[in-house]
Amino acid sequence: MRLPMPCNKVLATYVWIDGSGINLRNKDRILSCTPYNPESAPNWAFDGSSTGQATTDNSDTVLKPCAVFRDPFRMEPHVLVLCDVYTSDGKPVATNHRKFCNDLCEFHKAEEPWFGLEQEYTMLDVDGWGLGWPKGGGFPAVKYEFSYCGVGAKYAVGRDISECHAKSCLYAGCDFEGTNAEVMFCSWEFQIGTTVGIKAPDDLWISRYIMSRVAEDFGVDVTYHPKPMGPKHPGIGMHHNFSTKTMRSDGGYKFIEECVKKLEANHMKHMKNYSVDEMGNRMRLSGKFETAPFEKFSWGVANRKASIRIQRGVQKKGKGFFEDRRPAGDCDPYLVCGLLLETCLGPAGGSGGRACK
Repeated sequence: MRLPMPCNKVLATYVWIDGSGINLRNKDRILSCTPYNPESAPNWAFDGSSTGQATTDNSDTVLKPCAVFRDPFRMEPHVLVLCDVYTSDGKPVATNHRKFCNDLCEFHKAEEPWFGLEQEYTMLDVDGWGLGWPKGGGFPAVKYEFSYCGVGAKYAVGRDISECHAKSCLYAGCDFEGTNAEVMFCSWEFQIGTTVGIKAPDDLWISRYIMSRVAEDFGVDVTYHPKPMGPKHPGIGMHHNFSTKTMRSDGGYKFIEECVKKLEANHMKHMKNYSVDEMGNRMRLSGKFETAPFEKFSWGVANRKASIRIQRGVQKKGKGFFEDRRPAGDCDPYLVCGLLLETCLGPAGGSGGRACK
C-alpha cells in the first residue's frame, strides 16, 4: 500500500448507481494524467447485465463521466469519477435520473435553484443488527431525546465513522456542511449544501460512495432504508431544502405559498418517487416520530410534523426557502430535486415532462 506510483499513472475510480437505484458500484481505470473535469475523463464500457442495467444478450453499457472529485483514499493525483449510465445506443438506463434533473437545472438556470440535502443513515454491525445494540436482538436502553446530537458512549456510537466520512468528503471537494447523531441510537446525519443546481445531488451521491468505503474499512454496513429497525423505532429520511431566486427575493414568500399549493396537487406523484421502497417510506411516514402521514399532504410554519416545513424566520422575512420532509433516506436526490423543479417551475422545454411512476 505504501509503494510509490509511476509519475505518469493516475488511478481513476469510476462510480455509478446500479440497477437497484440505491447501491453503488465502482471500478478503477489507469489514466496517464489526472482528469480535472468530466470532459477530460474517457467514457468506459462495462457489463450492465451484472449490475441489473442490461440483459445478457445485449449487455454493453456505457459510463459517461459527469463529475470529478479528489480521491480521499489514495489522495492526489488520484480521482473519483461519478458517472451517468447509458445503453450502447445512447439512451439513459432506467436508474439514470441525473439527465432528468440536469435538464431541468439548465432550463431553469436563471432561477438559480438551490438545494440543501439532509441525509440520514443507520450503521449496522456485520450481523445486520444495529451498531452498538445489544446482541441477540435486544434494544438499546436509551431514550431517543438523549441520542439526538448525543455525546458519550451511552448515547452515541459510530462517531469515528462519521468523522472520517466528513473529512473525506471535504477533501474530495463536496459542499459538505455538517453532521450530527440522529434520534435513533446508531443513526447519523450529514448535510450537503446549500449548493446551486446539479452539484448538490452529485455531491450527495459521491458522499454516499465515500460513506460506503469508509464504513467498509471499519467492517460496518450503512443502510439508508427508511425504516430499518421496524415500526417502533424512528425512520430514516432525506429532507430536501429548496429555493429559487424568486423565493429569495423580496416578496418571495408569496411564491413559496404558490409552490406549496402545486406540491399539494402533485402529492402522490411525488410520494411514488420519493423512495426506492415505497412501502418502507409508508412505514416511515406514519404520523409518528415527527412525520406526516404518507397519503396526507400538509404544510406549516415551524411544524416538524408537516410534509412541507417553512422556518419561522422565512415567514418573518417574507422570503427564503422551504423544506420537503417527505423523501426517504434511500431516495434518489436527482429524482427528488428534478421533481421539485418540475412541479414548482415547470418542465424543461415548457411542456411535457418526465414519465414518473
